[in-house]
Amino acid sequence: MNSLRNKVQLIGNLGQNPEIRTFENGKTMARFSMATTDSYLDGNGKKITETQWHNVVAWGPVVKVIEKYLLKGSEVAVEGKLTHRSYDDKEGKKSQITEVVLSDMVMLRTKSKQED
Repeated sequence: MNSLRNKVQLIGNLGQNPEIRTFENGKTMARFSMATTDSYLDGNGKKITETQWHNVVAWGPVVKVIEKYLLKGSEVAVEGKLTHRSYDDKEGKKSQITEVVLSDMVMLRTKSKQED
């Protein structure tokens, strides 16, 4: 039951091509944003569609898969945990970010470079 304490599952589309970084210690990281969309009917029966954006970060061997197959618009299912962190932006101002640290991913529909 402990594994359910901080777990998130999302299905959505990448908002841009993944950013891939390799650090001096050899570790690799992928970062991308993904959109999830929900629809519901308001009190007047009008369909309302809302899109939420999520920041996703991945480490280790899955980075090679992300780099090879995922592009802006690809549909993926991700599972991971939510993390919150703060950092200093370019102007030195403290900023906060919430990210999904990926633990598992399923590619549902990928885009080829020709589709862009």
